Amino acid sequence: MFFTYLRRELRRRRKAALVISAGLALGIALVITVNSVSAGMTQAQDKVLQSLYGLGTDMTVSKAAAPPSGSSNGQPRFNFGARGDSKTQSSDRVQVQGFQTLASSTVTKVASQSGVKDAVGGLSLSVVKISGQFNRGTFKPNQNSGSSGKPGGSGGGQGGGSAGQPQGEVQGGGANFSLNQFTVYGVDVSKLGLGPLTSSKITSGKTFTSAQTNAKVVVLDSAYAKTKKLTVGKTLTISGTKFTVIGIATADSGDSAANAYIPLTQAQTLSASKNKVTTIYVQAADSKQISAVKTTIQKNISGTTVTTSADLASTVSGSLSTASNLATSVGKWLSIAVLLAAFLVAGLLTSSAVSRRVREFGTLKALGWSSGRVTRQVMGEALVNGLIGGVLGIAVGLGGAYVVTAISPTLTASLGSTGGGGFGGPGGGFGGRQSAAKAIDIALSAPVSVSTIVLAVVLAIAGGLIAGTFGGWRASRLRPADALRRVE
Repeated sequence: MFFTYLRRELRRRRKAALVISAGLALGIALVITVNSVSAGMTQAQDKVLQSLYGLGTDMTVSKAAAPPSGSSNGQPRFNFGARGDSKTQSSDRVQVQGFQTLASSTVTKVASQSGVKDAVGGLSLSVVKISGQFNRGTFKPNQNSGSSGKPGGSGGGQGGGSAGQPQGEVQGGGANFSLNQFTVYGVDVSKLGLGPLTSSKITSGKTFTSAQTNAKVVVLDSAYAKTKKLTVGKTLTISGTKFTVIGIATADSGDSAANAYIPLTQAQTLSASKNKVTTIYVQAADSKQISAVKTTIQKNISGTTVTTSADLASTVSGSLSTASNLATSVGKWLSIAVLLAAFLVAGLLTSSAVSRRVREFGTLKALGWSSGRVTRQVMGEALVNGLIGGVLGIAVGLGGAYVVTAISPTLTASLGSTGGGGFGGPGGGFGGRQSAAKAIDIALSAPVSVSTIVLAVVLAIAGGLIAGTFGGWRASRLRPADALRRVE
């Protein structure tokens, strides 16, 4: 009886049901679209961050660089030995960059903290190589230097020398030197699942093996290898040590963490930093407890700076940041406003429909229907309207998300200048550069998750219940005598 009456009433009031369902569908569709676009923004931002700190890394532990001391101000110095010929001379400078070093034992201490699943250390180095030639000049005496009968007489000349010394000038000679500067990162080859190398894919050759702890091998970034015309099998010389290129890695997006990657032990040897690291990459046991793990590490390991991806996310700028802010603030508030308006309109329309059915409900009560049964009938109709609106809203919302994904608008993102600090990347910042990072183009998508669909269903049911509550309350207050007096 209930469902038969429900079906007949909905068919008889199709227009009113359609208006209520359409209003709810609009609000639900907007919620789905905004949530999907926001999820796409989050994914795009994750791509930017993962390209810098590596997959699986939740936070990094480092120690801020100490201020420079002495007259050198931390600048590299190059010493060349005196030679009497024109042979090529060169000098390499390998130094730790970005942060103060931490003892390797700190890695073990961090790994033992509550909530930490794994930790691995890395060493960031800067290599500056100066090479070139000193060429001796040729001394040419002045033509009139002998006019006084003595070398260097009163004839003067451009040499301007004192009495008893030949006068003239030195011609030719000079120096011609080139500068080669690149970044090197020491990788713990026993744990390749963490660290900046995980944000790159091996596109030629192979990566390190656990047996190459102290091997003289190197994996090059593809851009650097192309610039220096290095391929697998060739060698890269760092401070007089030759490293064999075993692989070429291409960053997933953005700049790579370093130009070259070598085993951590070799990096420590080159920089005279035995048992030292600059950055500790940390993976939390539970991604929802990252903030708590950060607090624990800062409390138990003094003097260190713990940086999470969330800390760095605020520095992402460009159109990605602008669009994300719009989707998060304006979009969500707009969808909430539309949804509330849809609920209110549905409730008012349902209540209005009940007032137009006074004779009908009065007759039903006169025939023995209780107020509860009438209320349940009204709420059942409103609930069906809500479910219909939910189905329509899901369909429209999925269509909107599909359109965004199909169009795939391109957004740009970049990280602000880190100035020597940041999220643990080689080069004194998160991902490695002292200057502002290169802009990254990200194709926006709008993925629809199961939770979003569940939210849409809940909203549909809630809309129906709210509308039914309005109408049911109005219907429950009707009295058969009052209703029958309105017979026309």
